[in-house]
Amino acid sequence: MMTHKLKKLLHIKKIKKILKKVKKRMKKYIKKARKFAKKIVIKIYNIETKIIPIQKDVIVFESNLGRNYTGNPRCIYENMVSRGLDKKYKCYIILDDVNVEVPGNAKKIKRTRLHYFHIMAIAGVMVSDSRFPKYIIKRKGTRYIQTWHGTPLKKLALDMDYVNMGGDTDIEKYKQNFYENTRTWDYLISQNNYSTEIFRRCFAFDKTMLEIGYPRNDVLFADNNPNAIYELKTKLGLPLDKKVLLYAPTWRDNEYYYKGAYKFNSAMDFDLLREKLGEEYVCIVKYHYLVKENLDWSTYKGFVYKFDQCEDISELYLVADMLITDYSSVMFDYSILKRPMLFFTYDLEDYKDNLRGFYFDFIEEAPGPLTRTTEELIESILTYNEEEFHEKIDAFQNKYNHADDGRASEKVVDIIENIVLGKE
Repeated sequence: MMTHKLKKLLHIKKIKKILKKVKKRMKKYIKKARKFAKKIVIKIYNIETKIIPIQKDVIVFESNLGRNYTGNPRCIYENMVSRGLDKKYKCYIILDDVNVEVPGNAKKIKRTRLHYFHIMAIAGVMVSDSRFPKYIIKRKGTRYIQTWHGTPLKKLALDMDYVNMGGDTDIEKYKQNFYENTRTWDYLISQNNYSTEIFRRCFAFDKTMLEIGYPRNDVLFADNNPNAIYELKTKLGLPLDKKVLLYAPTWRDNEYYYKGAYKFNSAMDFDLLREKLGEEYVCIVKYHYLVKENLDWSTYKGFVYKFDQCEDISELYLVADMLITDYSSVMFDYSILKRPMLFFTYDLEDYKDNLRGFYFDFIEEAPGPLTRTTEELIESILTYNEEEFHEKIDAFQNKYNHADDGRASEKVVDIIENIVLGKE
């Protein structure tokens, strides 16, 4: 006979099974309800874009699809704050997390909510470093300043021969979507003449190009001094008695969890790095903003310092004595500081030949040693000789940093003022 205890156990298991089914069904219904609600909100938004007048003094800023408050849009907005223009105009910062601290009078709005759509419907100026969703309508009379987010090494947009981004492999569809999006841009910021030529072609962009350097790099001119760097190290909780390595790799198109969420799969041996360099160095790890990881770095406490996508990388450039990267555009920004750069290119052939393809001869132009293994990287760090790369460093800076002068944010804000005042 079945005991009372066993009956009770089976009863509990049955209840758990039922609850699991109910929970699964509820998730399905909630997902459907959200999808339906979003459709309704977008319909209301579409109506608003037809009947509500644009407000020239409404200025919208978005960084990295709303995932953080960083980069070019942040620096442009903060220049407005420094000039008191955030009090004169209505500024809005689009964010996934509205708890992020933002200076000045800007209002923070949560992405894809009802208020977000209303503000996007009436905005007179839109500033972004990435693409707005397809359902956002760029209205006649609104001006869109596309700041972009880096000088290109790897092929972009219409120049790409193949695509593998989060499972999306339809290159023609990808190019069409990109082309339609770039039709909405009125201004495009370029860091240098090299970028200008590529952007004109790969984005099919024929409107106003602003070859002025990147606003996010203005701080590299203003704060590249011992006092500012000391304050930054203190703020970031970094040791003051050790040198800092900044490891900032790009993402890999074919290594992802789902579309828009990429993995951090580095061949770096952090145990060996700590063993050989831990007495003299600490290492900052900075993911690309598209990388979605929650790795446990506690094993490397005191050596590895991980900063997430909310930390502005410009501050990390300033505290870093050396940059370690691969094919990321961080190389073009960091080179302004004239500090050593090393390249950890363990998958060079695969990346170059199978994933993206390069615009220039990276092996020939790289202003620092290219390494394939952690052992090679460590040896290059310990024996780095600037004289060995002197000519390449000068050529690199002349080609890619000629427009950066520490005043890019100011120049963009002047344009925004002219737009708002109807003087453009």
